[in-house]
Amino acid sequence: MKFNATQIPYHATGLFSPLVRDYVEGKGTAMGFVAYAPSYEGVQKAITARKELGVNRPLLVEVLKAQYATVPSTKAVNENINLLLAENTFVVTTAHQPNIFTGPLYFFYKIIHAIQLAADLKKQFPENNYVPVYYMGSEDADIDEVGSFYLGGDKLQWNTKQTGAIGRMKVDDALLNLVKNMEGYWSVKHQGKDAMQALSDAYKKGVTINEATLSLVHSYFGQYGLVVIQPDDAKLKSAFIPVMEKELLEQFSNKALQPTLSVLREQYHVQTEGRSINLFYFKDNTRARIELKEGVYTIVDTDLSFSKAEIIAELHAHPDRFSPNVILRGLYQETILPGIVFIGGGGELAYWMELKNVFATANVHFPVLQLRNSFLFIKSKMAKQWTELGFEIKDLFQPLSILDAAYIKAHTQHNLSLSNSLKELENLYLSIKEQVEKIDTTLGGHTMNLSVQSAKKMVVLEQKMLKAEKRKQVTSLERIHHIKQILFPENSLQERVDNFSEWVGDYGWAWVDAILQHSNKMEQGFTILSAEE
Repeated sequence: MKFNATQIPYHATGLFSPLVRDYVEGKGTAMGFVAYAPSYEGVQKAITARKELGVNRPLLVEVLKAQYATVPSTKAVNENINLLLAENTFVVTTAHQPNIFTGPLYFFYKIIHAIQLAADLKKQFPENNYVPVYYMGSEDADIDEVGSFYLGGDKLQWNTKQTGAIGRMKVDDALLNLVKNMEGYWSVKHQGKDAMQALSDAYKKGVTINEATLSLVHSYFGQYGLVVIQPDDAKLKSAFIPVMEKELLEQFSNKALQPTLSVLREQYHVQTEGRSINLFYFKDNTRARIELKEGVYTIVDTDLSFSKAEIIAELHAHPDRFSPNVILRGLYQETILPGIVFIGGGGELAYWMELKNVFATANVHFPVLQLRNSFLFIKSKMAKQWTELGFEIKDLFQPLSILDAAYIKAHTQHNLSLSNSLKELENLYLSIKEQVEKIDTTLGGHTMNLSVQSAKKMVVLEQKMLKAEKRKQVTSLERIHHIKQILFPENSLQERVDNFSEWVGDYGWAWVDAILQHSNKMEQGFTILSAEE
């Protein structure tokens, strides 16, 4: 199976925020919100700085080995975990929630980007070791998002009565029914039997979503040396106690955030404002905000409250009962991992770019930020139809209105533009204006008003001409709309909706191999892959 790749700049898609576009292209004030440029030079500087800020490597390796005790060992993963003990080993990290059945396609894209970039950095800087890491965002409690996926165009939701952090939830009968749906879907597909077996093996009744996700991701990517870390761990959080204590006592993160937000909002959209205390209290099925009022720490929507002494004692005795929100999550990640590059989507990078001063205030290393790879897959038959319509692959990102107009104008025998007539009309009214002003100067303004009204009517007439021609080209236009609907489901990027099941089901692991082959490393661009069948 061969896939042909076409790459276009991110700005050409029209789908990324000005902040992210400027960051990728090194424009505007975007570079002021990061510590290093997304380049090999930036990575080299990050390595030098990272060496100055230590990580509890023995603790990290101890926890990882305990977490991997439940899955079959692989040589590549074992070697990478052991490498983390060495001071010259660094990690390339990507983070994502433990979506059931991996969720949207970009779950794969993030992980593969981390794998490929880690391998590439070893070639660029061979004196060090680089380990790709998937940081599991298992403390998220948004079951509607994390507990749903698309299968054959239909959205399926895990309807469970469990509450709290998604990673701590357990596989139940409702989730097993979704596994059966997946098995039924794949039974009519040409490929993917092994991938489906790994999924069935991972989701066994009674295991946690943390455990199921580790099993599944390890089955798919353990062969490449990917290390999965579950940060919802008391020992790991013990390493983060100093930062969490500083947050509880000083509310430092919100104070450190404000100067950046003031500068950021002058030119860009602010992704998150944060809170006065950016920690949750996390116990059993509860993950609730912590608020400080008149010297008392209250747990929102519960009857729990703590004095200053009590909450600090609780933190030291049970660090696992405290959970960072989006403002502090990255600091926790970089406290427990020797990270040099973080790979994230546009939204993720936007909130990380608010946090450089927060990291500095807590004396935590701020990594190189790398926009994750993006792909659009198009099957060979559809790619052929698209080119037969007269479009290039890169035109797929154009709005339907522009595509319709371009197709009609390219295939009509008539001139659908009244631009020349509009110019003649403008000149006619200017001539009339000169004539009437000789009689009465006040008539000049009236004449120009008539000119504007006539021009508007001409534009309406031009639109009616275009609509009339549309009716003649209805079959081809419907095909354009159909292709756009398939490739951009829910009016969104394919990678944000589709699940890997369709593509692995049709092409087997060759689909993953195509992502590996065409994955960017430090370079940036949106890749369109068309299959040759």
